[in-house]
Amino acid sequence: MKIAIITDMHLGVRGDSKIFLDHQERFFNEIFFPYLDKHEIDTVLDLGDTFDRRKYINYVTLGRAKKFFFDQLQSRGIEYHAVVGNHSVYYTNTNEVNSMDLLLQEYENFNIYRDEPVELTFGSTNVIMVPWITKTNSETSLEAIRNSNAHICMGHFDIVGFEMLKGAICDHGLSKELFTSYEQVYSGHFHHPSEYGNINYLGAPYEMTWSDYQGKRGFRVLDTETRNLNWVLNPFAIYHKIDYDDKDMTIEDIANLDMTNIKDAYIKVIVKNRTNPYIYDLFINKLTDGGAADVKSVDDSLDLEDSGVDDILDETKDTKDILHDYVRSIDTKADKVRIKELIDELYSEAQNI
Repeated sequence: MKIAIITDMHLGVRGDSKIFLDHQERFFNEIFFPYLDKHEIDTVLDLGDTFDRRKYINYVTLGRAKKFFFDQLQSRGIEYHAVVGNHSVYYTNTNEVNSMDLLLQEYENFNIYRDEPVELTFGSTNVIMVPWITKTNSETSLEAIRNSNAHICMGHFDIVGFEMLKGAICDHGLSKELFTSYEQVYSGHFHHPSEYGNINYLGAPYEMTWSDYQGKRGFRVLDTETRNLNWVLNPFAIYHKIDYDDKDMTIEDIANLDMTNIKDAYIKVIVKNRTNPYIYDLFINKLTDGGAADVKSVDDSLDLEDSGVDDILDETKDTKDILHDYVRSIDTKADKVRIKELIDELYSEAQNI
């Protein structure tokens, strides 16, 4: 038996952007469901953060998400098991009010786990699925994790020592030692895929911020007999970097510029040499007229590769990431986890003003 595992879909990401919804829909239409059909996979596990917004849902996002994801599951008779993630819940101290329970009641073969961990069997593999851990369910969740005899533990975890995003290491949450009894541990929550020992952060299925640039994206398929976990890669990127050097560039070169994948893309132009302002303007206009969603120019007068500045620029594309990095760096006795939770709430509210 083979089952598909996906996590951190964040439907409605970037302020319910149509461009990102189109990007997500393309992945499901051209990669996810064709693979499930070809390999006759009839079980999907979702490890949390299915929707992006915690406080409310955009009707356009919900309608489109139902058509390109949830309706497709039901029409195929696929059994869907999902844990709620931190983006699924309205309150920070309980999972009781969550988007999954409220928005997906009409679907058959859908199983949503919001409070206590549940043990399931797929083929010859026993799995424990753990919803987002809060103050309300912490005691029962940790006890279940410690005492379960399941082969694989799956959930939406904060685990100390793993990369939340490139260069940012989680310094709070659960200890790796809590999971030593399991053959494998699969988690959502951190969008950057990483693996250490028996613990595997699966990562998001597609790019959502510049920090995802050129990262490995897609979903996983688990063979429940061998317990081998394999990637199914997403080849589509929304973020692109283009080197610009006009020392030997002509107007004809710009006219013949490869515009593949430019439409609705986020472009960062790395300026190596800019000697002709007219040629430069033609180049930028070519990208803009080609339908790029956003074009930013970065002066390469510094050695970005060696200095690490380029990585910093990628991370600072997302305002929330900047604020989280600052909180991690300050010396304070205050509860940094709670500060970051408040930042997330305020950031989400500010996006919708």
